[in-house]
Amino acid sequence: MAELVQGFNFRISLRRSTSPGPTATPPPSLDGGTAAGPGAAAGADGPADRLGDGGFQECAGLELEMEVGDHPEGGRNDGLARGTGRIRLQPIVLKRGMLVPTPGGRADTALWDWLYGIVSGERRAARYDGDIEVLDPTGARTVAHWRFTRGLPVKLTGPALNARTGEIAMEELHIAHEGLRLEGT
Repeated sequence: MAELVQGFNFRISLRRSTSPGPTATPPPSLDGGTAAGPGAAAGADGPADRLGDGGFQECAGLELEMEVGDHPEGGRNDGLARGTGRIRLQPIVLKRGMLVPTPGGRADTALWDWLYGIVSGERRAARYDGDIEVLDPTGARTVAHWRFTRGLPVKLTGPALNARTGEIAMEELHIAHEGLRLEGT
């Protein structure tokens, strides 16, 4: 009997990408230098390679779309040959969630700092890989796991603040990326 996912419960984690990308230069760490690899420390404040973990209520953009090229063949009038092309990637869109709060209950500002640092030109754009895990209704087991590579924030929207509601610290996050894969669980 097939198991159906009754309720979506998922989490996301972002860590500095170790993939050099098309330029073959090492990716920068958050402190402006280059990191030695996964888990490289930024000093007394902890690892700069981890942007954070969080939970969101909605996730979209887990899709790949391949372009198909039509190749007409001479003398074949009843059809045409089709060939594979490039993959088009959609941005990952996370809605109604936040990264894990810092000790003391304040919202983590690392994501806002990442986007602001890119926009203000303070440092070269750090890229982040991410994992999106869909959990079973109890949260005890991963039923699907997507991994994206070399992500950049393209849109970050805060909530409409209202003292009468319990709005969370981040409403929507869009991440453009360079690759998406469904991993075995």
